[in-house]
Amino acid sequence: MTGRAGGLGVRVGVLGAGVVGSQVVRLLIEQADELSARVGAKLELAAVAVRRPARHPDIPAELLTTDASAVVADPDVDVVVEVIGGIEPTKDLLLTALNRGAGVVTANKALLAEDGPQLYRAADAAGADLYFEAAVAGAIPLIRPLRESLAGDRIVRIMGIVNGTTNFILSNMVESGMGYHEALAEATRLGYAEADPTADVDGFDAAAKAAIMASIGFHTRVGASDVYREGIAAVSVADIAAAREIGCTVKLLAICERVAGPDGGEAVSARVHPVMLPTSHLLAAVDGAYNAVYVEAEAAGRLMFYGPGAGGAPTASAVLGDLVAVARNKVAGGRGPRESSYAALPILPIGDVPSKYHISLDVDDKAGVLAAVATAFSDGGVSISTVRQEGRGDDARLVVVTHSAPDAALAGTVRRLADLDSVRAVTSVMRVTGDMR
Repeated sequence: MTGRAGGLGVRVGVLGAGVVGSQVVRLLIEQADELSARVGAKLELAAVAVRRPARHPDIPAELLTTDASAVVADPDVDVVVEVIGGIEPTKDLLLTALNRGAGVVTANKALLAEDGPQLYRAADAAGADLYFEAAVAGAIPLIRPLRESLAGDRIVRIMGIVNGTTNFILSNMVESGMGYHEALAEATRLGYAEADPTADVDGFDAAAKAAIMASIGFHTRVGASDVYREGIAAVSVADIAAAREIGCTVKLLAICERVAGPDGGEAVSARVHPVMLPTSHLLAAVDGAYNAVYVEAEAAGRLMFYGPGAGGAPTASAVLGDLVAVARNKVAGGRGPRESSYAALPILPIGDVPSKYHISLDVDDKAGVLAAVATAFSDGGVSISTVRQEGRGDDARLVVVTHSAPDAALAGTVRRLADLDSVRAVTSVMRVTGDMR
């Protein structure tokens, strides 16, 4: 066993005892014997770093400390579990642990999306493990299947509902007819949304997870800044109704895929935005605060991972799974998989990414309008798949679904449409993902 002398077991330091950390500590104490049996050596909780020890009466006082720096620097701590979140001082704490060869288990998606390469380099230099299953989709086993089970395959696309708050809000809008603000208020009342829901509803949380999934799936370093991001605040009751009319529902998806690059080679697209998704798609049935990730690989085909994407106990389950794996490696004197970024594919900007679109237009009810609209699409290089008129007189509306076109071409077309005298307003523009039936 590396680190401490053989026979002394594996000592664990935990940083944070909030919603997730408290569950990790509880399970480490309650299931100590069983976890030790799985590791093959005694798994011992050495310290729990918190800001206010008095707020944690359920944790033995002798384990509590306010000095996180001492925990990560302690040579007798073999594995550091980080569940405090944030970038600073968390990054420096984990770098201290990795630099001395301690294994690290983290649930910190924001840190990995922002500074993952620096952490990977430190882990490689020291021969230390860096595991982060809980950083994406909570309890759902996803990172390890992507990184290990599918290591012999070629992943083509990863598409998922990876934020429970936004999925709860959109599900409520679909099922009850609520508007966005009403559904958000309900999510806040029930505890599904934070007092400040910005990270969730504006897509920052999903974008960080998309960066991690794309990095692993396509062996390319993708950061949060590489991920195109749109939130759900602009999704309206009319969008929900329009999706229903074409056999779709509205979901906020993280989409990571291999696409054709500008030089004829391959590139990576990573994006987060609302889509109209056909109800026949497996992800369309994922409602409430649940998460699901849909993976397409050349040999394995289509795989679906589904389950609770957040919560103290579910996320703690993923953390403990990583902890057992890292502890086993310590006992065996080995280490787990390293970062794989050999492909180094370019990141395609959103303007070059093709998609289908659903566009709603309030128009004048008179001859020639359809011809003018069709010309605007043609001049923009966007091909129309279907078009239909709804209503008459002042309520006249055109609904257009396009064939796949680059985002920049669609944006230019929307500007042309808005300039037409016969178009009173472009009321909705939303991407359509999946095969329409």
